[in-house]
Amino acid sequence: MCGIIAARVSDDATPYLLDGLERLEYRGYDSAGIAVRTASGSTEVIRSVSRVGDLRTLVAARSGDALTGTGIGHTRWATHGGVCERNAHPHQDCSGRISVVHNGIIENAGPLRAMLEAQGHRFVSDVDSEVVTHLVERALVVDQDLMLAVQIATAQLEGSWALVVLDARTNRMVVAADRSPLVVARAPRGDFVASDIGAIAEWCETFVALRDGDVVELGESWNWSSNGVAVPVPFPTPSPFAAAALDLGDHPDFMAKEIEEQPGVVAEIVERIAARAADGSMWVGLGLPGFDRLAIVACGTSLNAGQVIATALRGIGGIPTDIVVASEADQAVLGSGTLVVAISQSGETADVLRALDRFEDRFPVLALTNNVHSSLARRADAVLDCQAGPEIGVAATKTFTAQVVVGVAAMVSALVASGRIDHGRAHELVAGLRELPARITTAGQVAADRIPLLVSSVREATGFLFLGRGVGLPYAAEGALKLKELSYRWAEAYPAGELKHGPLALVDEGTPVVVIDHGEHRLQAAIAEVRARGGFVITIGGPGSDIPALGTTGPWGPLEAVVPLQMLARELALQLGCDVDKPRNLAKSVTVE
Repeated sequence: MCGIIAARVSDDATPYLLDGLERLEYRGYDSAGIAVRTASGSTEVIRSVSRVGDLRTLVAARSGDALTGTGIGHTRWATHGGVCERNAHPHQDCSGRISVVHNGIIENAGPLRAMLEAQGHRFVSDVDSEVVTHLVERALVVDQDLMLAVQIATAQLEGSWALVVLDARTNRMVVAADRSPLVVARAPRGDFVASDIGAIAEWCETFVALRDGDVVELGESWNWSSNGVAVPVPFPTPSPFAAAALDLGDHPDFMAKEIEEQPGVVAEIVERIAARAADGSMWVGLGLPGFDRLAIVACGTSLNAGQVIATALRGIGGIPTDIVVASEADQAVLGSGTLVVAISQSGETADVLRALDRFEDRFPVLALTNNVHSSLARRADAVLDCQAGPEIGVAATKTFTAQVVVGVAAMVSALVASGRIDHGRAHELVAGLRELPARITTAGQVAADRIPLLVSSVREATGFLFLGRGVGLPYAAEGALKLKELSYRWAEAYPAGELKHGPLALVDEGTPVVVIDHGEHRLQAAIAEVRARGGFVITIGGPGSDIPALGTTGPWGPLEAVVPLQMLARELALQLGCDVDKPRNLAKSVTVE
């Protein structure tokens, strides 16, 4: 949540800040702003409660003192304080000398604010982030060293933060992070800071991710400290993203692009890991102990992907599994011999990281993430890289399919390595995975022909039901989640057998009911019950279905069903005039609890 960008370059910083903010807008788009040092040594702050495009217009219309190459920017997802210009970042101290952008939550902001106000500091916003500006301001009264001032300020904070602090008087810039992502990079054009390497991939071939407790001053040489102790600058990591991967190309929106990329993503994954999954070496290479139980810890779409992985493991190997909603992990009781699989696209999901805190290192942790340099990856005992590439649309698409394929392959590998299945069975399962790219391609082609007309028939509906059974149930849940995220219509997923135990009361004349019909014969009774009460049934299944997109189902269920489900949600959102890449109230990386 929230996106940070900063630049120290030789020319005007504003084009870099604005381009970076546009790439970060998926992290939050309630407001956006920049603060840039002027040639006279002051700071010009420009903020907007609209999108980054509006901010770009405001910057183009400005006049006055020339701007320099030192500046910071922020796109906000509101946590503390309403959406208004005074709550937009960057925030400044009383004098306007210090400007700060912040991602995270300062949990002790209330008492800090009361203390600072009692000492004469004037607050102009309602947000927790503003306390940082005044803490730095106060520290500079005692010692003019900005890096020391930031260290003193962060030592007083409780919660999570990624910070960039700009001192207009001295042209110094200091960054800090604790439990919130931030990367720094040096390139021929200058130094850059961002919440996500994708924001600066166009200019930077390598980067360094800050670890918890790091405070870094950028300049001719970088000064790096960790928990107050000076340390050498870490060796940089090559950027995983080509700048071209972040462009729309000929697609109308990023969601359309990312749906279309799924067959290719899955094909590359299977090609890379198939042999190692079949012979057990994929699991052996992780260096994890054997396990008797599996616990999935995740949120949202990643939780649905985890359900698929757990279902496959139970079906193939008979291994008991637990599904833990990460935000409710304090209620989880895990048995001995449990392997925790923590799933997060960004690797920065706060609820997942806090869940691991609650488990107190009592269980081995396998991270399944699209960011091997993330906080989750650093916390885990082993990491599985989804390698889905950058996903800009807030509603996850290709990362879901990547998580399922990588996770299922790892479980197959674990089962063959432990002797629970033989090599022949493992090769059969991997052969099924190899068929997935073609299945996903076909599903997309079939859905593209059928879905627009189906959606026009249900566009006015205010609520939807999604039904599935067995291995199809996680896909029903993912379909309902996508529809809620994108169209703002109520949608609920249920096991089809539960209809008679309450949900059937929701079915009235024309109520849309989407059924994942993977061939389980008992689904037909549920479909008949819905139709008898006037429900508008949409079946995603085999030949004769409304969307005949499914083939023979493997232990991981009808993965190709997710494509028509994604397309259904997107088409409904477009027909309702919604922004499919940036749905209201949501952000891509949920870095606060």
